[in-house]
Amino acid sequence: MAIDYQNLRNWKFDDRVDSYTARDCMIYALGLGYGSDPADEAELRYVHEDGTAVVPTFLATIGAPNGWAADPATGIDWVKILHGEHRMTFHAPLAASGAVRSQTRVTRVVDKGASKGALVVTVRDISDADTGAPLATVEHVSFCRADGGFGQGDEPPEALPAVPERDPDQVVLLPTLPQQALLYRLNGDLNPVHALPNMARAAGFDRPILHGLCTYGMAARALLQACAPVAPQRLGGIAARFSAPFFPGETLRVELWRDGDSLHFRALAHERGTVVLSNGVANLAH
Repeated sequence: MAIDYQNLRNWKFDDRVDSYTARDCMIYALGLGYGSDPADEAELRYVHEDGTAVVPTFLATIGAPNGWAADPATGIDWVKILHGEHRMTFHAPLAASGAVRSQTRVTRVVDKGASKGALVVTVRDISDADTGAPLATVEHVSFCRADGGFGQGDEPPEALPAVPERDPDQVVLLPTLPQQALLYRLNGDLNPVHALPNMARAAGFDRPILHGLCTYGMAARALLQACAPVAPQRLGGIAARFSAPFFPGETLRVELWRDGDSLHFRALAHERGTVVLSNGVANLAH
């Protein structure tokens, strides 16, 4: 079954209301490697219940319409879908506990060609469930490798910029644990490719890979460590392209370029020299 542009473009998602606690925020931070130095006071505040600080990208784990593309009515060959890019804009600081409302819509369906696949872009507006105050906007770009050639489509989203052609201003190295994916999956993404060796091999990997949104969150951690270690609310937005798999136990090397409050970055598997997040951009709020 091929993609029906109009059907997919007008796909209806139910609104979601999800509650979370400081414990959920701490589990997320532990999944990103916070607390690896228990004596680091700047990091301890993210993994302790006294005045818990929240990594803004925690909202990537709440309220997403997981599995919707597997509905046969979408026409998407969901087995061959990849998470292409993730873009988040933060509108207000996130409390350490509360409830959020998520409203998702399809904003673009892009036909790249019969042999080149398609892009499906969803936007999720996240607000405080009690007050309605906007908290974040999340843009999820899916690369549907087997679904091009349906004939009608939208223009692709504006391309993320390449990093500057000069040495980075700062480099942050973040080691990961061999069991990092097993920790991160406690946030709700139970895809077996991140946990079961046989499923990883069936997907073409030597061993389980780390969740892309974990490397994305670790990049946010690196930017905060470099620019605002005790003020996570200063992260106004972050976007990146997923370029290659990253394996638990490797070291993530985040290279950062600064232009005032605008940041460019990329992340590499340090030991292999492979770029795993490219075209990274972020901004700091005052």
